[in-house]
Amino acid sequence: MPTNAEIVGLALDRITAGYVFPQRAVEINGAIRSRLAAGAYNTLSGPALCAAVTAHLQEVCPDKHLRLLWQDEPQSTDPADEDDGRAVFLALLRAENQGVRRFEHLEGNVGHLDIRRIADAGEGARAIGAAMELVARTSALILDLRECRGGSPEGAAMWCSYFFPDDQVHLNDIYERSTGSTRQYWTASHLPAPRYLERPVYVLTSAITFSGGEDVAYTLQAHGRAVLVGETTHGGAHPTARHPVTEHITVTVPTARTISTVTGTNWEGVGVVPDLATTSEQALETAHKDALRRAA
Repeated sequence: MPTNAEIVGLALDRITAGYVFPQRAVEINGAIRSRLAAGAYNTLSGPALCAAVTAHLQEVCPDKHLRLLWQDEPQSTDPADEDDGRAVFLALLRAENQGVRRFEHLEGNVGHLDIRRIADAGEGARAIGAAMELVARTSALILDLRECRGGSPEGAAMWCSYFFPDDQVHLNDIYERSTGSTRQYWTASHLPAPRYLERPVYVLTSAITFSGGEDVAYTLQAHGRAVLVGETTHGGAHPTARHPVTEHITVTVPTARTISTVTGTNWEGVGVVPDLATTSEQALETAHKDALRRAA
């Protein structure tokens, strides 16, 4: 069983090797190792250790994806099994209907889609298409991301693609530290359901909305394709790798960063700011009223 010092050291090695901003990784390493040398973590249990190290990591570098996580169920620590993280993610999406929780047909022919996760663009394409078929003939659409806690960048691009006429919209880029390369994300040329064009689109947000959910909200807002209603989002814009440190502890390391083609930046640390600010609880009613007003 590794000591707390060994656990923190292994996590710092991963951060130093992979964090998207190398200079910040050096600063993080120095600050946490100073606390380690001072015995700050010696007596902490597993969950308490994860909470303390995460708090200290984010004191040095307020990146919401930079965390030490505890899980009760044991996991493999074999490096060959690290790709299992994607398999687990895909299995979770299957169990959660590819993130599509609910469809409602509201008064005034307004569609309401409740999306809890952003599916993978491969496995999730049919479910996303099925959801968009349900709203295809509505007069306005409310895309509810108030409880969307993340997902796939490719899936975010697919969701966004439905709201543009063709494959000519360059949505954003993702820079990857490990390769020094930048991947471009464009609207898709072929979709399994009709595009949703020339009608109002509202995106509901909350302080819980995170990562992939924020990607959809930020991108549609930046390109002028949706009105955001609700609260400023949580503020995590960096695609992240997960590395098991022990059977119960995982370090999450942001290895890339999203760059909007419109703003040249992203929502990391600041969140996505709504156009119509209201409480999460009032967001649906506010958006629906505005949609009815615009239709009158």
